[in-house]
Amino acid sequence: MMLNAISIKKSVQDWKYFFRNYASELQPLFLITAAFLGFMLLFGLHRYYTFYTSYDHGLFNQLYWNSLHGHFFQSSLTSSNSIGVLEDGKIPTVNFSHLAHHFVPNFMLWLPLYSLFPSPVTLVVLQIVLMAAGGIMLYALARIYLNPLLSLLITAGYFSAIAVISPTFANFYEHCQIPLFVFALLWAMEKQRWALFWIFALLVLGIREDTGLILFGVGLYMIFSRRFPKTGIALCVLSFAYVAFVTNIIQPQFSDDAQRLYFATRFKQFVKGNESPSTLQILWGMLTHPVELAQSLLTPFDRRFFYLVGQWLPLAFVPALSPASWTIAGIPLLALVMQTGKTALSISVRYAVAIVPGMFYGAILWWAYRSKRPQPPFPEGKSWLKKVGWTFRTRQLTPAFRQFWVACMVVSMIATITANPNQAFYFLIPDSIHPWVFVPLTRQWEHTAVLNRLVSQVPADASVSATTYVIPQLSSRRAIIRPPAMQIRNDAGQVESVDYVLADLFRHQQYQAIFKPDRVRLQDLLKTIDEATQSNYGFLDVQDGVVLLKKGASSTPELIAAWGILKQDVITSLTKPQLRRGQ
Repeated sequence: MMLNAISIKKSVQDWKYFFRNYASELQPLFLITAAFLGFMLLFGLHRYYTFYTSYDHGLFNQLYWNSLHGHFFQSSLTSSNSIGVLEDGKIPTVNFSHLAHHFVPNFMLWLPLYSLFPSPVTLVVLQIVLMAAGGIMLYALARIYLNPLLSLLITAGYFSAIAVISPTFANFYEHCQIPLFVFALLWAMEKQRWALFWIFALLVLGIREDTGLILFGVGLYMIFSRRFPKTGIALCVLSFAYVAFVTNIIQPQFSDDAQRLYFATRFKQFVKGNESPSTLQILWGMLTHPVELAQSLLTPFDRRFFYLVGQWLPLAFVPALSPASWTIAGIPLLALVMQTGKTALSISVRYAVAIVPGMFYGAILWWAYRSKRPQPPFPEGKSWLKKVGWTFRTRQLTPAFRQFWVACMVVSMIATITANPNQAFYFLIPDSIHPWVFVPLTRQWEHTAVLNRLVSQVPADASVSATTYVIPQLSSRRAIIRPPAMQIRNDAGQVESVDYVLADLFRHQQYQAIFKPDRVRLQDLLKTIDEATQSNYGFLDVQDGVVLLKKGASSTPELIAAWGILKQDVITSLTKPQLRRGQ
């Protein structure tokens, strides 16, 4: 305990010294960090307030809201996405544990903050701040080896990376903690502050069950570089044991969702015929199916190549030359390339964040290349140099390469914005040219005003079935599901119909011409609303493509007529040709 206290005290002194003696140097860092924060907050909050956040953002907000009220990690929205509901025909339940899907104990770190600001907006801000803090931690890590200019360029590369900007614009996810905690872990390793190192190792593991793969890559680097081999072996053993224990012992205690919903579908080529495989069975399947393994690693080659190009671009392709990048990022990268489906290797989604720390740390080490000519006295915190006979030298940054690097960062930012990540720039960039799909800002603001009026009519303690893009604003409640589901199992174990239904047909109607899921949901909504009004639900309002139903209410002739007009308009739009795309 005394050694741990000393290690932590030294680390605090390091940071005080850093900020006190490098104040003028830090001004550019704070400037680019502030620019990132301002840009992301502006468009991220606008995305939320104009109803472009979606299902998962509401899911995590409900998870926090339930935890705040004593129902830790429970979510009816997670239940709606469970294998029991999706395939076995069960009714969603309010007390389903999210830990069955993902083991995320770190969420409790941020519960005190959420208790001060209990709102879905808090999660938007938290995600952006955590990603920005990762950039500051990266700069501190780079400065251990590199001069201020190189450190600043690497940090600027982080803030301009597609794999940083795009996922940060997404719904709130646990991955936003990865850069901060992994860079802090590497910083503690470089400083040989081992108490802090193991604290951050536990924090990385607590992000999510599969973040142990990142630590495994770090452990391999510590072994192969011969820097800290014993600690590296311990880290590999810890991370492997943690992933195996959580996925095979802990999560099955809640349900078999992890095995049936994730493992059996994403790694089905390695576990053919096994409907509920474990992580160890998947690993064995990889070892015993070399043909399928080679196909997963290499095909389709173009998607894998351009994914790596996107990761390398903000660092001027330096990670491609860095063995440390391949070692640390290689393990989580392998886990992505071996999955079926397209989302795993999409650089715009959250999974790409797991690759970022290895890429950037490897770039730092490439610039600070190793030399076998030791030059004592050795720098503070690098006594291991004497043992292995290494010292580090910084490569020369030529003006031509610096210009190329800046150009790469500009291209990365342009590529990010023009790709309209998570529709954050929907009012600036059309989603499609043929057919033309574009929602002007003024039109969405008009629609937002209508949605806000109807959302305000749903009592805070009422159960509700809401469409995808309205769910975040209504998710601070115990019982919420998504149409066509209309029933939910309450805390007493009784099945009851929801009190309200709020359906935004306008949103799905705008995008159904290019996104197949929107078209399917639109068709389901027509059927769901008709069936509801023929049973025990009545219209409370029909405005601008939004329908609000209440259980036990009576529909007025005017609202019935308004629904008829809206229904016919939707049917007409569904008869138009569709350019099918996934979402």
